[in-house]
Amino acid sequence: MVFTPVGDALQDKMGKNKSLKDQLETAHIIAATEKVLSEHFSEEDSLHVKPLFVKNRTLTVTCSSAAVAQEIRLNQAKVVKKINEEIGKKEIDRIRYLS
Repeated sequence: MVFTPVGDALQDKMGKNKSLKDQLETAHIIAATEKVLSEHFSEEDSLHVKPLFVKNRTLTVTCSSAAVAQEIRLNQAKVVKKINEEIGKKEIDRIRYLS
């Protein structure tokens, strides 16, 4: 009986299933965004921002505070740069805001 290491099996599945790979990359970007936002803003302010999804290199976030949305807008280039550094590649070009 031959056993395949779990990592190899997952890698094989991800190679065949682009949707699964995209979902894992998006989850990684969302986690990196949450980390960067919590480092960049106060704990209270970072609670007002929730990253939702990535589409066409645009990160969409929801902001329950207009002041925090404005702060992200003013520092968008810096925040995008930090997110890309955190994930190790240039995946995000801009941030889109929903209220």
